[in-house]
This record gives sequence, C-alpha cells and structure tokens, in this order.
Amino acid sequence: MEPATLPGGTCSPACGGSPVGTPGCCEERLACLAPRGDSCTCRDGAFVEVEPSEHQEPLTEDDIYCRCLSKTLCHTATPVTVGFYAPCGHRLYSLLGKVTGFMREEMAQREEAELHRSHQQPRSPRGWGLLLALWYMAFYKPIITEGHLRRKNIEFVFIHFSAWQYAGCDKLWAGLVTTLCDSVRHHFGALPLSVYHVMGTRPRFASGFSQKEWVLKRDTCLKLWGMLFILAAGLSILLVALLVPGIKDHHTLKVVGSAVTSLSGSSLVLGAFSVLKNLLVSEKQKIERLTNSERFTSQLGFMSKVRREVEVLVDFLAFMEIFERRRLRVVLEITSLDVCYPEKVAGVLNAMSTLLSEANTPFIFILAVDPSVIIPCLEQTGCMKGLADNGYLYLNRTVTLPFSIPEMGARSRLRCLEAAVQTREDLMYRIITSNVERRRAKCQGIPAAPSWQEMDAEAVRCIHEAFRCLHDGADPLTRYLPTNSAHVRRIVNTIPITLRLLLHRAGTPGTPSPRAAAAWVVMADQWPCRLSWVLQCLEDAWQSGPAPDFGTRTLWSIFQENVGELSALRQPLHNVLSLDGDPELFQTFLACDFPFDTRDARAFLGVTVNLDHSIRHKMGLLRGLDRLKKAAAAATVSRSVQCPHPE
Repeated sequence: MEPATLPGGTCSPACGGSPVGTPGCCEERLACLAPRGDSCTCRDGAFVEVEPSEHQEPLTEDDIYCRCLSKTLCHTATPVTVGFYAPCGHRLYSLLGKVTGFMREEMAQREEAELHRSHQQPRSPRGWGLLLALWYMAFYKPIITEGHLRRKNIEFVFIHFSAWQYAGCDKLWAGLVTTLCDSVRHHFGALPLSVYHVMGTRPRFASGFSQKEWVLKRDTCLKLWGMLFILAAGLSILLVALLVPGIKDHHTLKVVGSAVTSLSGSSLVLGAFSVLKNLLVSEKQKIERLTNSERFTSQLGFMSKVRREVEVLVDFLAFMEIFERRRLRVVLEITSLDVCYPEKVAGVLNAMSTLLSEANTPFIFILAVDPSVIIPCLEQTGCMKGLADNGYLYLNRTVTLPFSIPEMGARSRLRCLEAAVQTREDLMYRIITSNVERRRAKCQGIPAAPSWQEMDAEAVRCIHEAFRCLHDGADPLTRYLPTNSAHVRRIVNTIPITLRLLLHRAGTPGTPSPRAAAAWVVMADQWPCRLSWVLQCLEDAWQSGPAPDFGTRTLWSIFQENVGELSALRQPLHNVLSLDGDPELFQTFLACDFPFDTRDARAFLGVTVNLDHSIRHKMGLLRGLDRLKKAAAAATVSRSVQCPHPE
C-alpha cells in the first residue's frame, strides 16, 4: 500500500516539508488540511500498526464501529466530547468496554512503534522514577519541544463516572470533578501531585529550535543555597556560643544564632508542611469541604477555587507528559445520566463545557446517553432559557463528536447469542475444543485476515482526499460548510470515522467516494431533520414492499413526494426542524450539486454516526400514528357512506 501524499508529494509544513515516505517525514497530521487529522504512513522509522499476536475471530459490526471510534480518538484534538448515543442497557456498557479495549490496543502499538523510532524508553513515576520525578519538580522547569510534539505514543487514563452513584447529592457536577481529581491522584500517586502543588512549574514552549526539555530553576537553587548557607551560619554561631569556652556567657551570640537558625529553618519547615498538607488533604476533600459549607450558595469565588484545582491538575498532567516521554489523555466515561434529575444532568453538562473544556486540556469525554431519554430531560430544566426550550440545541452545544450506534447487526447478534449459550456448563467442553482448534490452525499457518496496517493506510488516503475537497474553493461542497466553528469541528471529527467504516464495506458494489462521504457528513450535520425524514420514508418503503430498484430515484424526489406529510407533523417535530439550516440550500444541495440516490442512502445508512437515530425513530412513531388516524378516519367515512342515517 502506497503512503498517502499531498499534492506535490510533501508532508505538512510542521515537519519542514519532507517528502512523505522518507525518514524526514514527521508522520504528523496534515496541518494545512485538517487539524488533528489522521497520521500519514511513512516507510522508514514509521509509525505503523503492530499486528495482533494471535489470529482473532472476525470482527462484528459493533467491533468495527468501536474500533473506528478508538482510532479516530487517537488523532482528535482535545478536549473533545463524544456523544456516544446508544440505547441504555447491557449493550451500552459492552460497547464502552470494546472502545476501551481497542484504545488500550492502540496504546500498546504506538508505544512499541515510538520506541522503535526514537529509541527512548518511557519513564514512570514509580520506584526510582518517583525520586527522579520529584527531583525534576523541585529543581527544573519543563519545556515543550518540537521533539515532544512529534511523539506518537499515548497513555490513556480511563476514568468511569456513574452519575447514579452521586444522584443523591445536591451538586452532581461536583461529583464529576472530584472523581476526576481523585482518579488522577490514584493513577500517578499522591506524593508527586502534592509536591507539584508546592514546587511544580507549568510547562512552557521552547524558544527557537532548542531540544532541551528541562531547564534549571536558577531562582529556586539560589534561594535554597542561600537558606542552607544562612542555616549553616546560624547553627555555627549557635554551636560556638554553646560550646566554645569563654564565649558561653555571651547571650547575644546565642540569641543571634537561634534567630538566624529559626528564620532560615522555618522556610524549609513551611515547605515541608505544605507538601504534607496536600498529601493528607486531597483535591477531592477540598472540593467536598467547599460544597458542604453552609455558605456554599453565597460563597464568593467558589467556582474560581474549583477551577484553580482543575488548572493545577491540567498543569500536572502536562508536566507528566514531558517526564514520561509520552502524551497523556484522560478518558472520562460518563454513564447513568438518564436516571438523574433534569437539573443535575444540566449541571454535569455545564461543568464539562466550562470547568473541564479549556483549550489544550487533555480530556476525552465519552457521554454515553440515550438521546430519546436525555433530550426530554434537558427540556424540563430551567437552563434552557435562550435556546427556545430545545434540548437538541443544548446537547449539540456540548458534544463535539457525535457517534450514534445503529441497531445490532447480524454478526453482533450471533456473537451475543454465542456468548449467552457458552455460559451453560454443559457446553464448556465445546469452548475448550474450539480454543484447541484455533491454536492448531495458527500452528498450521492458515492465512490471517487482511492487515489493519494496509486498511489504515488506505483510510489515511481517503481522509486526506476528503479534506482536500473541503479546502478546495472551486468545489461546490465548500459553500455548504457551516459558519459555526463548533459545527465545523464536528464535521472534521466525523469524516474520518465515516470513511473508516466505509472501508469495511469496500467489497460491496457502488461504494461512495471520499468526496461523497464528506458531502453526506455535511448534509447530516446541516439538515438532520430533513435527512432523517427521507431515510425514514425509505426505510418504511423497504419494509412494506418488495425491494425496489435502489438506483433509480433521487433522495430529493423522495423528499418532494413526502414533504406534505412532514409539514403536517411540523408541530410535534418543531424542535427537530429548528436544527436544520436553510431549506433552499438543502434543495440546491440534493437537487443540483449532490444528487444522492437510494443506492447511496443504503450505502451510508449504516455509517452515518453524526445523525441522531432517535430522531428517525420518533419520526417513524409519529408517521405510524398519523397513518392510523387517517386510516381510522377513512374507515369512519366509508361506514357512513355504506350505512346512511335514515331520514
């Protein structure tokens, strides 16, 4: 597989314009096309994927969705909030577990590739590494160099926050912040974080082309040596006054020696006391103490204190990135919001978008919710003023990467059934024999599935092609891009996932091009209600009769045919309709510039992750009820005609 290239065959300007595929290529994202996009694939010293050590079973549909999401999250700029839209239940937690597993797999592959590239072992704040970390905190300033920015190895710190465990407290968002602080403290240890509170320095960017990641704190060293010198001088005077004959009676020397020793030693004692205080009183306890205060509601500067604790935590993570020689990402999985009161749900979303979403914070939020439950919950809160009581707008303001999980596919159903059957004790022997057969097949050299490395290289090529279309001023697609930067970021984050999912269906005829995929993502973002209506009409047609010729009708003709029915349902769909952009642009988009047909709709239906499926389900329910009412009215009219009232 050939590596992805730019027009002209060079990598991004961030790496000096080295030819792609050469040792000079930085393997970085194409900064000129898509910030934080997917990495290019180089030949020498390259960042490549390491194949699994064992031959694994074929991936199910759920596995493919979760793996594409985990791959994209490794390249997405932080902070990012993933709207993990799936019905509540066991499947939701199973999908989260799959995403976590694939991210750990990606983490191990990147670690090995970075070690092969840079020949630098990562460090850990444990054992002797703890002493080294404390030494750097006390006497050195961390510097963010170009070499650090080129590192591709990532360590994910996974934190699970179940809102149900904090549903009884007054401030659910405080539980989110305390869980974050407490989990980071446990992951790195209480001592490094406590010392950083007292002596740590915020990392700064290198000036010029310097590659030095640590610079000595001259002021700290001078102050320390000065205090030690004064302490030694004071002790010397005190010892002379106490021990030397003939001077013992001079009380002045004793007083001077004691004063100098006490003043110089008190500074060291105060520093040690501050470290001990932060060691005994964690950030979680500090925030809980503030929230438990009787003056909580009227306490001035409360949120600034909480924000200060979060800022120290973010700076500490940036320090540990440079020390450990890897990038750090804190993955916060938020579940069970659906069972909490509306005001508390809104408080959690506000905390995510204000306290924890400052620029350059290394947070990845996975908001696992069911939109059909959470949207009505948000619309009952008092925080919706100014948003026309529209829960969809409120949720879109928070989510920067929507990811809607479709219904369970055939292979996923079979795998779920197999897992349920295999829990029976009378079938345990079959499990053992299947494992033996799998190992025997491996030893006999049975060819494995297609390489993920090749698929990733092809995905990178398609992603670059799609982003080039977005940046080509002559392409009609650019006129449909939103002016809202949040929507632009959602589109940029969604296109890589959509293309990766399409690659798994590359064997099917009529696979859409990267440009068509980018246009489809833009349409789903700009007109979610109208697109959901067209897809629902198509789904009803596919289910109610024999399969039609999918390549003969355009989506615009289907929309025109059913627009009257949509207009009749505009009152119950008012909030959803308000999500759509300009209707005239929608007509130009589908009728002229991108005349998608039913074959395209079938190809994109299973990979449209930025379209909330609960909207289509709601439309299906309303459409069914409307048809029942019309059928009942028609039956009533028919009976009245057949049986006229006697005069």
